[in-house]
Amino acid sequence: MNMTTNYDVIVVGAGIVGLAHAYTAAQRGLKVLVLERDAECMGASIRNFGFVTVTGQRAGAHWARALRTRDIWKDIAEQAGIDVLHTGLWLTARRPAAHAVLEAFMRTDMSAGCELLTASEAQQRHAALQSNGLQSVLYSPHELRVESRTAIPRLAAWLTQAKGVDFRFGEAVVEIDAPRVRTTQGDYRAERVAVCTNAPPGDLFAPIWAERGVQQCQLQMLRVQPQAGFRLCGSVMGDLSMVRYEGYAALPEAQRLRAQLQVEEPESLRHGIHLIVVQSADGTLVVGDSHLYGAAPAPFASEAVDRLILRHLHETLKLTEATVVERWVGTYPSWSAAPCIVHAPNDAVRAVAVTSGSGASTAFALAEEVFAQW
Repeated sequence: MNMTTNYDVIVVGAGIVGLAHAYTAAQRGLKVLVLERDAECMGASIRNFGFVTVTGQRAGAHWARALRTRDIWKDIAEQAGIDVLHTGLWLTARRPAAHAVLEAFMRTDMSAGCELLTASEAQQRHAALQSNGLQSVLYSPHELRVESRTAIPRLAAWLTQAKGVDFRFGEAVVEIDAPRVRTTQGDYRAERVAVCTNAPPGDLFAPIWAERGVQQCQLQMLRVQPQAGFRLCGSVMGDLSMVRYEGYAALPEAQRLRAQLQVEEPESLRHGIHLIVVQSADGTLVVGDSHLYGAAPAPFASEAVDRLILRHLHETLKLTEATVVERWVGTYPSWSAAPCIVHAPNDAVRAVAVTSGSGASTAFALAEEVFAQW
């Protein structure tokens, strides 16, 4: 058992939201401990695209969080030796109704720096895009992509080496009675405790999440080997993304697109599918995803869902080969009322959850907000 050790801040959870809070606290000169129940980070933070998405986030505060988080990622990546694999977003419109959504988006403040390209202009700049049915493409320069599986552990190691953050992996927190935090291995003390545990049922603050109606969202993802020499110029999304990402979906023009998709793509909508494609350093593509909601979604991936995702992949990109080399399931908390929750049971404790699947895109700015008000 560990002897009681004193810290300024204890962070519970070593996913991206927890690491963002650890980084923010360390930047303020505070002594920080991160407690993680697993032997290493294995949750939602490494089971995603590593896609730091700005364009398309919910208008207002959440979009601003994404911009700020993108800037912090840039600074950290350079210092920590985390590779930014590619930048930018190519949002393809293959229906006139989708093109209308992009036109409407370009009239918003969130379109600053973006370009609405014709099909021919887009193909001249990004040869991997399928030409069949392409109406237009929204290009955003704001996004960046890291490899989550390596970036998250590298970020944790850098926080230890450069910022003096302590980590204890394989220690589950069983009680928080601030300033005391009791784990399966011992006791710690801290003036402040940030709980960033992905809001799972039956865990810390579970009654709070249940009372608010937080669900778990399960997604399916694939790693695909394309033909030799295939290259993306940035992350790629499509029509279905425009009825899921709130920065587009909240526009009045998106209603017509959704109605058309309900007729043409009912199965994709039923499974919450929309296409995101990013590329890894080894040339493989990370492709997804679907969305299944519930208190405890069954941990069984559907081949039918994978086939739908792969169909959208082929409709969007010029692929002569697309061999699936890996499949996995991820889970994150979801709450339709807001993209994040900060619960303050007392002056010493904050329970923080990103409830929109945008942790990698917004966590650093959210952590700054938490500490600014704490």
